Amino acid sequence: MVAGIRLRAGRAGSGKGAASMAKEAIATARAAGASGQILVRGDSAYGNHAVVGACVKAGVRFSVVLTKNPAVTAAIASIAEDAWTPVHYPGAVVDDDTGELISDAEVAEVEFTAFASTRHPVTARLVVRRVRDCAREEELFPVWRHHPFFTNNTEPTADADITHRRHAIIETVFADLIDGPLAHLPSGRFAANSAWAICAAICHNLLRAAGTLTSPRHALARGATLRRHIVTVPARLARPGRRTVLHLPEHWPWAQHWKTLWNNVFRPATGPPRLA
Repeated sequence: MVAGIRLRAGRAGSGKGAASMAKEAIATARAAGASGQILVRGDSAYGNHAVVGACVKAGVRFSVVLTKNPAVTAAIASIAEDAWTPVHYPGAVVDDDTGELISDAEVAEVEFTAFASTRHPVTARLVVRRVRDCAREEELFPVWRHHPFFTNNTEPTADADITHRRHAIIETVFADLIDGPLAHLPSGRFAANSAWAICAAICHNLLRAAGTLTSPRHALARGATLRRHIVTVPARLARPGRRTVLHLPEHWPWAQHWKTLWNNVFRPATGPPRLA
């Protein structure tokens, strides 16, 4: 589901308005009934004091990438060599001869105070993943590339790293929206396109809700599939005796699924539709 969406000008920076966006999304999730622990994940555009401060104020957890600076680099360098442990990502390949992970990824953590130059510094965990640099396989000593992120997640180090790097469902949502209402914005005016983007998010959420009410398969289906199965319905309306009747084709392959959706939404008030 989409908790918030904004259309920004092309010249806007990636992190512009990120804090207020995160705050609104958290409030929307709470209003929608999310009572569990919320984790806000973000790339380096979200790794700033405004976003982290908003998460702390809202009482949710954060897991954001920090841009490398001298303080972050020094914190990484302070990690002892024996503190690094292998991390097993879902789908990682194990070498049959050595039993080691082919990716050679390792993780460690250190306590870190971020945004120390601001009025509201935050102390939490700096979790670092290091990966062997494959471009330098014959080096005299191992050369590592480090990827740090800042989090107050309470999971163990390896689990926190896996959670942070887990596939973001929002990427699938983007693909759905671009394949549908956001394929082309309809106007040359920014305000009109901004309203269109909000309507697109509302439409997406309603479509996902309809898929969930239809069947477990449709709950996970792409937007195009949902539009084809339960929106583009080969039906006709009739009004015998001043009553509106929706006639569905009897041998339509998705008739039962569509009736399930109808029953879950309208049955208490109207009853099931009639077959033609």
